[in-house]
Amino acid sequence: MREPATRPRPGAARERLPAGSLELFALLARLLRRPHRGDRRLPLLWLVRPAGAGALGGLLRRFLGQGAGRRMPHAVLDLAARPETDDVPAVLRELHRQLSLEAFGAARLRFRHYPLADWLMQQTLAVGADAGHSGRAALVRRLRDWRGRRAGEDPQVAGDSGLGTALQVLLWLLRRAVPSVVFRIAVSGRVPVVGRQYRWFMRQQYLAPRQSVTFLGFAERLTAGWRDGEHPAQVEKLLLHAFLEDLRQAYRRRFWRPGDWRRTAYPVLLLDGVTEDNIGHTLVRLLDDVRNETGRNDPLLVVAVAADPPPEPAVARPVREADEAYDEWAEAVPETRRLRRAGAWLVVLRLDGEDVAPPPGLAPPALVAPDPPWWSRRFLPAAVVLLLLAGVGVWAYGRWAPDCRPWPTDRVAVRVVAGECVGYSDTAGQVFNSEPGQDRLRAVQRRIFAQNRAAEEVWRRSDHRRPYLTLVYLGSLTGNRTRADEESYVSEREELEGMATAQYALLKESAAADDAALLHIVVANAGRQMRHAGEAVRMLEGLARDDPTVLGVVGLVDSRTTTAAALRELNRVGLPVLAPTLSADRMDRNSSLYLQISAPNKDQARMIEAYARQVLRVGEAHVYWTTGEGSSLGEDLYVSTLVDGLRERFGSRLTRLDEWRTGRRLTQECGYRGGADLRRAVVRGRRVPARVEGVRVRPAPAPGRRRLVQPLHGQSRPAGQRAGQPAGDVRVEGRPGHLHRAAGRAGPA
Repeated sequence: MREPATRPRPGAARERLPAGSLELFALLARLLRRPHRGDRRLPLLWLVRPAGAGALGGLLRRFLGQGAGRRMPHAVLDLAARPETDDVPAVLRELHRQLSLEAFGAARLRFRHYPLADWLMQQTLAVGADAGHSGRAALVRRLRDWRGRRAGEDPQVAGDSGLGTALQVLLWLLRRAVPSVVFRIAVSGRVPVVGRQYRWFMRQQYLAPRQSVTFLGFAERLTAGWRDGEHPAQVEKLLLHAFLEDLRQAYRRRFWRPGDWRRTAYPVLLLDGVTEDNIGHTLVRLLDDVRNETGRNDPLLVVAVAADPPPEPAVARPVREADEAYDEWAEAVPETRRLRRAGAWLVVLRLDGEDVAPPPGLAPPALVAPDPPWWSRRFLPAAVVLLLLAGVGVWAYGRWAPDCRPWPTDRVAVRVVAGECVGYSDTAGQVFNSEPGQDRLRAVQRRIFAQNRAAEEVWRRSDHRRPYLTLVYLGSLTGNRTRADEESYVSEREELEGMATAQYALLKESAAADDAALLHIVVANAGRQMRHAGEAVRMLEGLARDDPTVLGVVGLVDSRTTTAAALRELNRVGLPVLAPTLSADRMDRNSSLYLQISAPNKDQARMIEAYARQVLRVGEAHVYWTTGEGSSLGEDLYVSTLVDGLRERFGSRLTRLDEWRTGRRLTQECGYRGGADLRRAVVRGRRVPARVEGVRVRPAPAPGRRRLVQPLHGQSRPAGQRAGQPAGDVRVEGRPGHLHRAAGRAGPA
């Protein structure tokens, strides 16, 4: 922050200055510079300059008024040029006019309490017992009109934030719509936010405001005629106290308003030509009394230029000792103000001696306001708002998407995880999978969500007599890469169709059948290969906690390590799980609330071995396995446990166990290249060519050496597979001249 006394004044080196002027300007620069933290006490500086020794006041005015940018806020009263009839209200009006100007390179000072007090003192009401009611009504009408003309004065909402602006606009509209009601609320002082200046008048100490009970009664006492019964000094102190209160509020620093820190210099009141008999001394005395009696500091530095010392007991110090005089005063003022001593705030400095030219290079500088801190610039609030909006936008973009966003009015909890929409929904506002070709998957979800609304309506019409149950379908509804004309997620879609059919059947039960349950279905997506099942279960935990009708979870699709982890979490939450397709061995160890419909893989391995040994009578088996794209054997519990079961059952007869990858040909198993019959084998999550186009008949191997070729796949229903289409082939090389091929639909996962 720049010091306020660092700008040299052109031509000052040729001007003769009073002795000690450099020390005086150094003290003024020190006092006017506002500290970074807190505020300092400002004295009433009384400068004694003998008559005829030079115009000190004019010199101070020149130095205060210079500066092309940020100038010191100041007001100047040349008391010698003002009429002798001046009183305190007239002087304060002039000070208010000068300090309210937007001419100091910063936002203008706004006054809210003083204008109201001064306006009331200029009102004339009928006086007398018979005129009391009509006078009060006239005052209310005038005050309401005056308040309406002062746009933005009331209500006052602190802060430059968008919320503060919205409240101001709302309350302004209310004031326009019902002015009388809003005015009565404001002047009552009982409602926060509105009418703060009215409450201040009733809480300050001058003129005993509590005797009036209401602000309107107190305001009536300030009007002309009614004011004759009040003590004049108390009225003047009230006016001055309101003036200083406005300065205090203008110089408040609030962390949510960076603009408050732009006021880096205190305002100055320069009184030139003060004498013991004129209004200048009266104003200085009242300032001293108000500060003592209220016990509050204010941000106004008063500089009084007089030919004689003040009548109050104060020691005059040479101006060359200005810094020492101020330090001693600052140390003693807490005690003197507590004792309410007259002149407790006065610091008297004496300028003696002849005018001298300042030494070369030491010309007194022009007093200018320090630069505000960078973070109080006017652009900062807008920049902060833009940064916050950008941050929220980036955060929301990473968490949600146009087709994946929560709906506060419905039970929808979703977020984007690794490019997939994970979470749950029970409304058409959030339908999973917006990829081309998945129209049937989206249609069955919308059908379920429409029936959800119908079930809620039937339940409401039955006065909640019918049982109302919620089931969660948790599956893999996104993530597969498919063509625009290719349908994927066939198994998931058929499972949802089955649930929709059951839901529809329960809806069609007779309305008189109070024991027939209504089914509400929540669709949840765990992402491709159930990779984000843990995140989905954490969302479902909140649903189960908030909705006591949640009965359990159906689905889970794939036997994977992520599915096992999700089972453990569902068990912790207390949600039962019904799994139609899971078949990996030992899945039940993850949850005590788990029901598996499909036979475990160990039973399938035993059946394959028995079929190969008893029916096909083969003595050798080759097994090819795959886990699909982006997965491993350790993560795919279905494939890994089935491979382990086959290895255990076949033992030494399993002569080849190998992983199949895209592009690998299996023609060596048949010993034939080429042919016309193109078949496709399906593995987890994708379709790959098996390239076993035909088989050349060749002599059988020795008895007991027949081979069983078993490709293992792990998708409950392949991408793009039609209902009834074989999911894979079991090829057997058997007796001479024959090839037995067994094909079947996809089994458990």
